[in-house]
Amino acid sequence: MLIVQNIIDALKNQGLKPNSKQIDLVKKLCNINLNNNFSMSNIFSKNNLGFYIWGDVGRGKTIITKTFLDQLKRNDIKKFHYIDFMKFVHKELNNNSGYKEPLNKVAKILTKKIKIIFIDEFQVEDVADAMIVGDIIQKVINQGTRIILTSNAHPLDLYKDGLQRSKFIDSIKIFLKSSDVFKLEGSIDYRTVNILDLNTDDKSKIFNDEDIYNFIGLNFELNNFQSNKIKINDRKFSCKLTSNNILWIEFSSFFNEPTGSSDFEFICNKFDWIFISNFKKIDDDSIDLLRRFISFIDLAYINKSKIKFFLNGSEFTNLYRGSKLDNIWIRCLSRLSEMQTKQYFVK
Repeated sequence: MLIVQNIIDALKNQGLKPNSKQIDLVKKLCNINLNNNFSMSNIFSKNNLGFYIWGDVGRGKTIITKTFLDQLKRNDIKKFHYIDFMKFVHKELNNNSGYKEPLNKVAKILTKKIKIIFIDEFQVEDVADAMIVGDIIQKVINQGTRIILTSNAHPLDLYKDGLQRSKFIDSIKIFLKSSDVFKLEGSIDYRTVNILDLNTDDKSKIFNDEDIYNFIGLNFELNNFQSNKIKINDRKFSCKLTSNNILWIEFSSFFNEPTGSSDFEFICNKFDWIFISNFKKIDDDSIDLLRRFISFIDLAYINKSKIKFFLNGSEFTNLYRGSKLDNIWIRCLSRLSEMQTKQYFVK
């Protein structure tokens, strides 16, 4: 089918080389009739009005779904990140609070001239969201608009241990009765593959900020983008970029600030990927900076945090030119070396 190949080609242009499971998802999405009578009913059968795609982080759920929707070349598709979707819903609920059933009003606003709504990274965590999100999705479907959701969790594993979870699960079960559920499996995060490819090619390359930003933008969804400052444990620290589960910091500035182990634990737990740039050679006059960096690496290593180091043609062995921290720096060097290998990323 032509659109299948078009999507595969488009994915390759974005740095993703689809594996068999990813191609299965492409085919599932593309099970449509692309003739002059094309309609949304060709995508979803009468009894399947939604599509729930789930799987581990980085398997390609978002990039494949967005590429599929882009290939349809339609103007009646609306895309949201889950956080932005709920912000929109809460805002419209406030705007329409005078109505007897404001959620019905919000559903009509969402679906006006829209045939498909795509909600990425569906991840219900807040009780206020949980009490309405299942209902609003069902009301959207009742308006004749189809829903595509992507998530890291099976739908029945959402909002685990949340307050009043039974009401939320009842709504999700109603959604599932009229929806397809597809698990996108895979042994390795496709973005990890790109990082590893970059690791083998960048030993002598110099990456400026634009290069790094473009690389991150190519491989990750930059939703709710922020720069300059990040809030950690109620304090603000410098950063280059933070967006959802991504953090980009600079070695010479971030670790020069009064950060500690609790801050590093926060980072390791919150972010799936951490990028570190602007490495500069240091000596014993910058020993506090190096201590913080070593402490961070120790925690990141234990937590199996995924980190990309932009060394700009240098090596970690050339970073520290002092002697006071020789013993712990040697151990840190061993970990830094391992953290750049395939074995570290995939085990």
